[in-house]
Parts: sequence; structure tokens; C-alpha cells
Amino acid sequence: MEIDIHDILVQPLITEKATELRESLNKVAFVVHPKANKHMVKRAVEELLKVKVEKVNIMNMQGKIKALGRFEGKKPDWKKAIVTLRKGEKIEIFEG
Repeated sequence: MEIDIHDILVQPLITEKATELRESLNKVAFVVHPKANKHMVKRAVEELLKVKVEKVNIMNMQGKIKALGRFEGKKPDWKKAIVTLRKGEKIEIFEG
């Protein structure tokens, strides 16, 4: 099964920790398709965002259990990718 390149990057992950990584270590975090691997994420970032990628780390995140009154619900599981950009590379959508 081949995933379309536009479906691999679901959304940028904008948290305090991700912002700190971007500012200090030139790393950017994304929520990615659950079946995406490191090679797919690297290709998608390089082609869609026009930057050079040095390294990709991927983590499977477990959805949290939430109480809904007397019942319990569960948020969906998701996959996170942290992309290390080469020196001098920046993504304009995060700047400004």
C-alpha cells in the first residue's frame, strides 16, 4: 500500500516542547500518518516543504483514557515524527 505524499504529514505539532526543540536544536515535530515510516516522512518533508532533512525520529503515541461522566473513553492513538533539519535550513510556516 502506497500512501500519497500529501497524506503523510497530517499537521505540524505545536507545543511548548516542540517550540523549544525548533528554536534550540533545529528540529520540527509533525503528526504523521499511522502507517508512515522514516523514509516516507523524510521524502514528504523534503518535497513539500523544500528543505533538506538530516534525520527523522518516529514515535507511536498512545491515546489517553478520559472520563466521560461515569464512563471511560479513549482518545485515538497517533504517530509523531521529529525531523532534524540540516544547518541553515528553516521552514517559513513556523517563523514569524
